[in-house]
Amino acid sequence: MWIFSRGFERKNDRSARYCFPLPSTIEEIIAFIEKNTRKEAFIGKIRRLDLPQYPPEAVRELVVNALVHADYSLRGTHIQIALFSNRIEITNPGGLPFGQTMEKALSGYSRLRNHVIGRVFRELQYIEQWGSGLQRIQGICKKIGLKSPVFQEQDNHFRATLYSLKETKTLHSKYEQQLINYLSKRGTIQTKRAAKLWKLSDRAARMRLSKMAQIGMIIRISTAEKDPLAVYVLRKGHEV
Repeated sequence: MWIFSRGFERKNDRSARYCFPLPSTIEEIIAFIEKNTRKEAFIGKIRRLDLPQYPPEAVRELVVNALVHADYSLRGTHIQIALFSNRIEITNPGGLPFGQTMEKALSGYSRLRNHVIGRVFRELQYIEQWGSGLQRIQGICKKIGLKSPVFQEQDNHFRATLYSLKETKTLHSKYEQQLINYLSKRGTIQTKRAAKLWKLSDRAARMRLSKMAQIGMIIRISTAEKDPLAVYVLRKGHEV
């Protein structure tokens, strides 16, 4: 079961509870978060951009992590997601599994509490690699210049805090504007073309495109994770 609240100091003016099958719950939770968090406005040289308040990939990782590692044997407790004006706090019952430490968790060491849930989520491709969740969230935040997420174990609970994009990002960068202008006219772009546009190596261009996709500015369309023919398009609402 999930409890949501929203407000600067955790007002309970918008809330929802969910008891769906776990895979369905992931999508329902993410949809609720998207609906109840604002877009952040950034001013570029030509126009204003409205970006998601939180990186979609990081939000998904946090939700999956909470579901996989919650201690469902603790009665009267729930996984809680609190939406504040500048952060999201996701708290799940149960501290770190026996033998696990925060240092090990952040270094990629995996110790599952719920093996069946973990196996099902991996088969459904919600989990890419064991032990990579917290590292992946940190990596996403670092790439886009977001304030580092905070992970805490307290009173038999585990809490993850993700900070708003507005906390650190203030201006729309020149290279982002170049790509937006290009996609507004051409519709799609591949890595090699982006490399020429930015006068970078293919690897550097791929990293920039990945960063823009992670913050929700563009969308990657591909048939596989390392698809050489992957294309990128502007997310709806970002056209010039």
